[in-house]
Amino acid sequence: MNDIKEERQRLIIQWVKEEKRVSVAKMATTFSVTPETIRRDLNELEEMEQLTRIHGGAVPFTKLEEEQAFLRKLDINRSEKIQIALEAISRIEDGDTIAIDVGTTTVHIADYIRDLQSLTVVTNSIAAADRFNQAIEEKRVTGKVIMLGGVSNPAQSSVSGAMTLEWLSHMHLDKAFISCGGMVGDTIYDYDLDESLVSAKMMECSKKCILLADSSKIGVPSFFSFAQANQFDEVISDQLCPIEWNNWYTKWTIVKESQVEC
Repeated sequence: MNDIKEERQRLIIQWVKEEKRVSVAKMATTFSVTPETIRRDLNELEEMEQLTRIHGGAVPFTKLEEEQAFLRKLDINRSEKIQIALEAISRIEDGDTIAIDVGTTTVHIADYIRDLQSLTVVTNSIAAADRFNQAIEEKRVTGKVIMLGGVSNPAQSSVSGAMTLEWLSHMHLDKAFISCGGMVGDTIYDYDLDESLVSAKMMECSKKCILLADSSKIGVPSFFSFAQANQFDEVISDQLCPIEWNNWYTKWTIVKESQVEC
């Protein structure tokens, strides 16, 4: 029996490495065992750092990194993040009510936004709120900023928690610009549970949801999964869509190089 199990697990490791993402259901059918047996296999293999469990399946092993503080993350892929933010700005129209979550890509929307009127910006990012207020003071845009209430996280310059979710539940938003800690296949991840719940609530309250993800997030799982591909209208990235991510093809926008000083 152990020989059968060892051979099955060896084949699972090989399969995941080759296919990049394999579902529990597909493995159970192929090996003629129950999904529960496959889940136990995956748990054991993850403990041995042979693969990484995700919702409904497995992907090649990736060692999850602890989230870095907000200011340190600003310098990672900074140029790419700015180009992504510039593309996102082109989706914003006069009179829009937009949600901006906590992220070192979404925050750049506030740095470069201009020539828009009567915006309402809803955010749980203290850094983004401050920069949008600066944009209003400099008359680059007109409108107002709604800083959501909640429990502050100084390291991430953010607020989250039950109060944040309650405020959002009463709002109707036009567009949500969402960041992430990683994305694998159809699943979107982030490092912080509370901030992930806020991002998910922003999406729930918005007519249109746009994901901003630079190349460092592609194919990388993080701590908490908070959304799926079918919940987004578009993803903006500096990297091509992986060929196996079928559900993203029609939604994927690649940013072009810009002459903006980064």
